Amino acid sequence: MDLFCGGGNVGVNIRAEKIICNDIEPHIISLLRYFKNSTSREVLSGVEAIIARYGLSDTRTYGYEYYGCNSSDGVASYNKDPYLRLRADYNKDTSNDLMFFAVVLFAFSNQIRFNSKGEFNMPVNKRDFNDVVWQNTVKFIDRLATLNIGFTACDFRDFSVDGLTAKDFLYCDPPYLVTRASYNEQSGWTEAHERALLELLDDVNAKGIKFALSNVLENKGKSNDILRAWSQKYNIHHLNHTYGNCNYHAKDKSSGSTDEVLITNY
Repeated sequence: MDLFCGGGNVGVNIRAEKIICNDIEPHIISLLRYFKNSTSREVLSGVEAIIARYGLSDTRTYGYEYYGCNSSDGVASYNKDPYLRLRADYNKDTSNDLMFFAVVLFAFSNQIRFNSKGEFNMPVNKRDFNDVVWQNTVKFIDRLATLNIGFTACDFRDFSVDGLTAKDFLYCDPPYLVTRASYNEQSGWTEAHERALLELLDDVNAKGIKFALSNVLENKGKSNDILRAWSQKYNIHHLNHTYGNCNYHAKDKSSGSTDEVLITNY
């Protein structure tokens, strides 16, 4: 069980008899279900049609010079107006999974953010549906087709551990309390959320169920003292990885290091 599955990358790479991916963001879960019930060819054809309809760039086919751009600066200047038209049309009907996928593909850093009115409001990306993203999309959808995987959309606080047994495994990669990203803006993750999740994991542990929690103990001089104190009951694995495109990692080393951890009860 992946309780905060996001794009589902952990779930599709797990070997298990059955996989459940959950996220509070219903648009993500709806998209994952759409991928599960579609072929990669169907999805790619749909995205191609949207790109052509709105006049967005296709550097996979034509390269950067065709659009008066270069790889370093990207295609944001070319795509800004067509992207805004696409985004506006999507916001008229946010139940359209393919339109949602297309908007995310051309959104800044492929991030997802909705405002208080329920409107997608990320600005345009400097990249498009390039060959790397294309190939990853094919691999992801083709992999989904081979899995016994299901999807749910609920708040983690509504998740019941009663149905879990010692044969199950719970993985959690929640928003990080001491970092800032599009998914935890506007009090999207507070100390109350943090404490509720840690209580849930204590309940899971008491039932003899294994869990793993990805998180950050310290970032840019800010310490998650709630997590730090709680984690002493379990095994703390300090990770030494660098993710250059992650917003919560400081580019300026002088602003403080990030202590990324995996906390397990096994």
